[in-house]
Amino acid sequence: MRYTPLFAAAAAITIAAPSAAQDHSVETVLAQPHRDDDRARDQYRHPAETLAFFGVESGMTVVEYGPGGGWYTRVLVPYIAPHGSYIAVDRDRGPVEEGTQGWGEQFSAAVTASGLAPNGNVAAFELDEIPESAVGTADRVLIFRSLHGMIGGNRADAELRAIRTLLADDGMVGVVQHRASEGAPFEYVNGSRGYLRQSDVVRLFELNGFELVDSSEINANPNDPSNWERGVWTLPPTFALGDENRDTYAAIGESDRMTLLFRKRD
Repeated sequence: MRYTPLFAAAAAITIAAPSAAQDHSVETVLAQPHRDDDRARDQYRHPAETLAFFGVESGMTVVEYGPGGGWYTRVLVPYIAPHGSYIAVDRDRGPVEEGTQGWGEQFSAAVTASGLAPNGNVAAFELDEIPESAVGTADRVLIFRSLHGMIGGNRADAELRAIRTLLADDGMVGVVQHRASEGAPFEYVNGSRGYLRQSDVVRLFELNGFELVDSSEINANPNDPSNWERGVWTLPPTFALGDENRDTYAAIGESDRMTLLFRKRD
């Protein structure tokens, strides 16, 4: 399977990488020019507050699961890589055609081309290929709006157990996920619409060797009823229905989201 680099747009232009400034803070990274196209989402995703809640610090080893389009990657790499280590992980994408690069190689090459990690403290691999050197090293594993894909693909148990092996003894997992109401029927919370019940997410982690440390309403949106026929993609930034009721969906904003912090249970 060929992979489209999530930094495709960034690789096509020159991006000024954040300098190793004396003020190396999340706020400094958020203000960098390479985020000009991303900044409109900050009002919904609250990156500084979210990373502070997860206890992410620049000298840590931080794992991002399923970077997708790279919105959070463009925050984490310049924040973490100069002083710590950034690792991207993804699901098993199957065998690689001879003469082509796998997902991890393509991801690392795209980050290098972007100029966001001049010190090169970046690694990437699929969860079925965790190198021994990475086991037990992660201070934080961050899962942004990806749990519904795990559940919909029947991969959640295996992948959470693999993620658990990456964590240091005091490491923790931070989760941001589209949230359904607790009374939502199964067809709304089986992963196909993007929304999950918070109690189901907590139980899923408990069954795979974690315990809840804390929860936050940082990324809550009470204006989202979370019952859209086209799922979470009805709302911005996707606007699955195109121009139909677009102003209404734009006024609602991005989805209601749970923000949870877990640690390994003994």
